[in-house]
Amino acid sequence: MNLFLTLASGLAWTIVYIEAIRIGFRDKTYAIPIAALGLNIAWEWTYAVQGLANDPQVQSWINLVWALADVVILYTFFRFGRREFPTFVTRPLFIAWGVAIVVMSFLVQWLFIAEFGLAGMKSAQYSAFLQNLLMSGLFIAMFAARQGPRGQSLVIAVAKWLGTLAPTILFGFLPGSLFVIGIGLLCSVFDLAYIGLLVWARRSPATFARPAFAASRSVD
Repeated sequence: MNLFLTLASGLAWTIVYIEAIRIGFRDKTYAIPIAALGLNIAWEWTYAVQGLANDPQVQSWINLVWALADVVILYTFFRFGRREFPTFVTRPLFIAWGVAIVVMSFLVQWLFIAEFGLAGMKSAQYSAFLQNLLMSGLFIAMFAARQGPRGQSLVIAVAKWLGTLAPTILFGFLPGSLFVIGIGLLCSVFDLAYIGLLVWARRSPATFARPAFAASRSVD
């Protein structure tokens, strides 16, 4: 059961990242909010390196695959993301802001390790579920900010939900962790709401029809 849930989560999140890369290049934008992406990069690189260096397990290799995919998604943010911001956000300021978010994300992850240590993996579990909840909320915020589903995908939404549900069962329900169960269920609430928004947008495209988006602006 543990291996099945680990592989299910790994497959679902890999689908999220592959689809995010595809959507990013197709729509010339980024498909994962930068705050959540920064935390993902910090978590996945930290635990990929730590796991492979000390005790390689299936999850460690999965983390490495995710970490490499994150690099490509981060490229789409720096390549296309400037267009999503007001004109007063210059490209140098935009790049500096993005780099600062990634750096601070690593600091946050390492603070979890400093507080909880690596034994028992509480630092990994707690930080993963909290940043997962943040991502769930930021996807909804992205939908609202872009006034529709541009740069987003129902595949990402469903795979993200399933990819979170599997570890919620593995690290929450099976060992009886109330923290993981609670945060995992909150993620599901937001994820299902986001799926509902994307289904609504697919069924009622006229509701979200807009004139040519500002992506056509020459702001790069």
